Amino acid sequence: MIPNLRYENSNFILLAGPCVIEGEEMAFKIAEKIVKISDKLQIPYIFKGSYRKANRSRLDSFAGIGDEKALKILRKISETFNIPTVTDIHSAQEATMAAEYVDMLQIPAFLCRQTDILIAAAETGKAVNIKKGQFLSAEAMKFAVAKVRESGNSNVFLTERGSTFGYYDLIVDYRSIPELQKNNCPVILDITHSLQQPNQAGGITGGQPQMIETIARAGIAVGVDGIFIETHPDPANAKSDGANMLQIDLLEGLLTRLVQIRQVVKSF
Repeated sequence: MIPNLRYENSNFILLAGPCVIEGEEMAFKIAEKIVKISDKLQIPYIFKGSYRKANRSRLDSFAGIGDEKALKILRKISETFNIPTVTDIHSAQEATMAAEYVDMLQIPAFLCRQTDILIAAAETGKAVNIKKGQFLSAEAMKFAVAKVRESGNSNVFLTERGSTFGYYDLIVDYRSIPELQKNNCPVILDITHSLQQPNQAGGITGGQPQMIETIARAGIAVGVDGIFIETHPDPANAKSDGANMLQIDLLEGLLTRLVQIRQVVKSF
């Protein structure tokens, strides 16, 4: 379904990379490390990086290095490592532009009901990953899937990323995984965004990265088709979402344990 996706039927899918493209050197360092790990563990891998962050709490928050510059880095990563890439789009007009550079278009959770964005993404012919809104039930996502499919694109993924719990927290309801899978499309668990603590008084989103392995283990145990992890060599100094990203040196150990859990689950 996605070009250059290795080991497609052997394991859970991994979407991983930095929150946002901060520069070519950083992006390549992350991609190279994850490619080595994913090849070693035979995990189908899609490099993730936002070319721009449109949803920022404050006007002075880092948004990106420039759309075309970041998209060209994503394409260069794909060509260099022979792997697919995914990035977010924020409007219908961005779909065609981004589709020239990446293999999968991601619809942010807050935009998952926006019909024009879903149609535009579908019409590019690229795979479309729709994140479930923090404000929606899993059952309601069938309408978002239908919009993409009825626009001529059956290559749809759904991503669970937690539901709003009060003003400052999210919670993962694992019942949503089998509910989303009723749409007959791969279901991804966005581990790191599920651990965000949004709407903080200082305007910078908090997080609970110490719970990454807990959320990931539970997701694999209930049968998710893939996982989404934002990772960085130095999360404390990342320019976006550092509070809930995984330190990249911890990634191989985590994935090794998740593969072991996956093998047990598949044996039942």
